[in-house]
Amino acid sequence: DLLLSNSCIPFLGSTEGLDFRTLLLDEERGRLLVGAKDHIFLLNLVDVNKNVKKIYWPAAKEKVELCKLAGKDAHTECANFIRVLQPYNRTHIYVCGTGAFHPLCGYIELG
Repeated sequence: DLLLSNSCIPFLGSTEGLDFRTLLLDEERGRLLVGAKDHIFLLNLVDVNKNVKKIYWPAAKEKVELCKLAGKDAHTECANFIRVLQPYNRTHIYVCGTGAFHPLCGYIELG
């Protein structure tokens, strides 16, 4: 119904089936941060398809191999699923991902 009434703008950057997991609204800068499989997207709140920024953050290859050796599915479990997007201060966010069952976290500068 929303599409038919032109009441929404669908995000076109998800053609890779990226399995979106978490969101962080940054009203001050007019952005939406989206955590997905191996990616973090920075979207414009006015038009989510305008000036899309994407950070590729996969799990380490050796961790993916260990995950597969443990019997996990390579496509649905052995990746870095971004689970935490948390404001840290005015310039950084704290981000954590599953890291193919070896969690990893870091800080991203929002410059």
